[in-house]
Parts: sequence; structure tokens; C-alpha cells
Amino acid sequence: MEAHTMLRAGKALRFTPDEVDEYRSLGLDFEGARTQDDIEQALAAWAGALADERPDLLDKIVTEMAKAKGVKPPARLTTVVSGAPSDGSQQQS
Repeated sequence: MEAHTMLRAGKALRFTPDEVDEYRSLGLDFEGARTQDDIEQALAAWAGALADERPDLLDKIVTEMAKAKGVKPPARLTTVVSGAPSDGSQQQS
């Protein structure tokens, strides 16, 4: 199999078409990514979608990444639903 190499020129970067297809198969869309910020935005969108659809899988990924780095995984965040109105107005008590 042929090696894939991300192309860099200073701070700009570019993925090869094969890399874009490979990452897309994992749910990551790096097409058009040209900077580190573009990559971070794509990863954030992917993590957000994964958190919505498969939070159990995201937890496993986070745990394995922490193990690989030799650090303690972050505390799990949960959403707390309060009695506050969803229209943005404040509820008076």
C-alpha cells in the first residue's frame, strides 16, 4: 500500500485526496482544511456529532487516548435539565 503524506508549506497544510477519503470513512471531513484551525474545527464537529449519537463510543475513545498519553481521563460531563424556559427568557421564582 502506498504511503499517504499530508503536504505542508509553512503553516498551511493540505491533505491528499486519498487521505481525505480515508478520514471521511471515519466520519471526519478534512476536505478544504488548510490550517490547524480548520482541522480543529472539523475534529470539534466530529466529536460533537459523536457525543450526540454515540456518547459511549466517545467515552471509550477519550479513555484510550488518555491511557496512550499516560494521563487521567477527564471527568465525564453530563447535561442537567433545569426548569428554566427554553425560549431564553428568565424564569422568576
